Amino acid sequence: MPTCATAPYRWLTPRHLLWASVAVALITIALKTLAWYVTDSVGLLSDAMESFVNLASAMFALAMVTVAQRPADDDHPYGHHKAEYFSSGFEGILIVGVSAGIFWAAGHRLLDPQPIAQVGWGLGLSVLSSALNGLLAWVMYRSARVHRSIALEADARHLVTDVWTSAGVLVGIVGVSLTGWLWLDALAAIGVALNILKEGVELVWRSSQGLMDSAVEPEAQVRIDATLQQFVQLQPPGAVRFDHVSTRRAGQRQFVDLHLHLPADWSLRHAAELRGQVEQALMRAVPGLRATIELLPADMETYGAGLQGGAE
Repeated sequence: MPTCATAPYRWLTPRHLLWASVAVALITIALKTLAWYVTDSVGLLSDAMESFVNLASAMFALAMVTVAQRPADDDHPYGHHKAEYFSSGFEGILIVGVSAGIFWAAGHRLLDPQPIAQVGWGLGLSVLSSALNGLLAWVMYRSARVHRSIALEADARHLVTDVWTSAGVLVGIVGVSLTGWLWLDALAAIGVALNILKEGVELVWRSSQGLMDSAVEPEAQVRIDATLQQFVQLQPPGAVRFDHVSTRRAGQRQFVDLHLHLPADWSLRHAAELRGQVEQALMRAVPGLRATIELLPADMETYGAGLQGGAE
């Protein structure tokens, strides 16, 4: 059940927030481009370039979230949830590309430093855009946890990186104003490029792990194991056991497959009733979880190719 703290974020769906991200990206592009125009700072230019990535990634994430929400069909019986991983990977690739462009621009400015004009206006516009990004990122992080949306989380992580990027650029501009060392502006831009390059690589890596069916988060695994152990303890010793417990994530959905071993003399109705109770308990423990449970006699062993584990 949603709590008072999470209720607003359940109403703010990934689609709502990604539309907001598109709008904020357009605003920040205008603000940061103006800041670069009035100051001629390559650091602010690098900041403005990253905002274009924000816009492209938000639009692509919006498209992928729309695909992910499609119901299961004959060609995709498990749904379309993995589409969100394409969004995260695409955003990471864009970030890596922008970092290369920033390195190129900063390298030229490092060899040919230029004075910075109208520092006050540039700082003000950059701080305003960073405040917008920071506020949206905070809301998106909270909603990403509620909706378990990797696309939303990736966009939030990128926005946070954008805030830190802007902070680094501002430090460079202030340093130039205080010391007169023009090369500090280019140095700040290089620092920005290194920071967002790291973020881009991490996003690509996380997306690849999601597409390869990684296990559920450790917290969810702990709740699954605890739930199964409760059913073992409720039955006579040795009557019930679980094995071959394997989990995977696919976008917002989580899956668990396991074997439930029962006494061979139980009726089919009795066994089916216990399986239904286990499924319901697992779904309560881990919202959004889909459980597939195979019933087997207690004295039968099976051998699978996957990882094995679970409560016994």
